[in-house]
Amino acid sequence: MTFGTSWRTLLDECEELAADATLITPLSETRFRLTGVQEHRIVIEFVDSGDSQPLQREQFETLAERITDAGGTFDLQRLPPDADPFAAVLSLHPRYEINDQAGTLTETDEPTTSQLITGTSGQSPDEQKQDRTEPDLDVYADMLLLIDALERHDPTALEDCETPALINLYTLLSDVQRNAGDLRQDVREVLLRRVHHDQPVHGQYGSVQRTSRRNRSLKDDDEVMGVLEDAGIPRERILAVDREKVDDALDVTDLSETDVYEVEESEYVRKADVDEERKETRLQGLKDQLALSDDPDAEELRQEVDDLEQRIEELTEFKPGTEVGSRS
Repeated sequence: MTFGTSWRTLLDECEELAADATLITPLSETRFRLTGVQEHRIVIEFVDSGDSQPLQREQFETLAERITDAGGTFDLQRLPPDADPFAAVLSLHPRYEINDQAGTLTETDEPTTSQLITGTSGQSPDEQKQDRTEPDLDVYADMLLLIDALERHDPTALEDCETPALINLYTLLSDVQRNAGDLRQDVREVLLRRVHHDQPVHGQYGSVQRTSRRNRSLKDDDEVMGVLEDAGIPRERILAVDREKVDDALDVTDLSETDVYEVEESEYVRKADVDEERKETRLQGLKDQLALSDDPDAEELRQEVDDLEQRIEELTEFKPGTEVGSRS
C-alpha cells in the first residue's frame, strides 16, 4: 500500500470525527482537537493553551517510513521533540495502533480497535453531571450498596465488625460477583467480534487479547471401549471408561485423542493486564471532583444523598420478623 492511499484513508478518518473529539498525545498526554483537514495537512488546536499547529503530510509520510524501517513497530521515545501529535493522529488510521504501555506505534495487518480518543459533548461539567443517568443494571445497584457498606465498615479490620455487618458485606459481595459475571460475559461476547488477533488490545485500565481453549469430553462408553479393544487394549484393563485410564491407553497406542474424545475448541477473551496505578488515579480524581464541587444545587444534592443513605440503611439492615419487599 502506497502512502498516498494511507494518507487518503487517514484524511477520511479525520473528517468523520466529531467536532468535539479530543485526542491525547502518547508521550506528554497533551489534549488537542482537529480544527482543519486539508489536502496536504491536518491542523490541530491544543485544548489547554489554544495554540494551533499544522501537521504536514510529508511529516506523516516520514513517520510511516520510520515505522516500516523499524520492522513495523516504532519506539515512540525516538520521536523528535513535540512530534507526538503526529503519532496520535496517525493512530486514527485503521492500520496503525498505539500501545501506550509499551510506548510503541505499530503498523498492523488487521484493523485496530484501540485509539487514543475521548469524546466530549462541549458541555460544562455541571451540564454533563446532570445528563448522567443511572443504568438499569442489578450490578450497578449492588455496587452502590457495597460501596456504602465498605465506607461504613473497615474491610481491613473484619474481626472488629459486628456479625450483621459481615452478613451484609458477604451478601453484597456475592451479589456483585454474580451480576458482574453475567455482565462480563455479555461484554466478552461483544469483544470476541472486535478483537481479531492474538496481540493485546489496550484500553485505559488494562488490556485483553484473543485466545482459545480446548474442551474434551469422552464419547459414548461403548464406542470408546470398542475403539480401544480394536487397538489391542483389553476390556478388563479399562473396566469402566475413566479419563486417566484412557489417557494412559492412548500413550501406548497409535490412536489419536479424537478417536475417543469429543474435542471442542472455543474462542474467548482473557484479561491480559490491569493498570492498577491508572485505576487509583482515576478513583482519586473522582473523589477530588466531588470534594471540590461548586454546584449551586449542592444543598439539594446533599438532601438526595441523605435520602439515598436512608434507603441503603433500610435495604442493608435485616430485622427478624419483617417482610422483605421488592426493590423499586
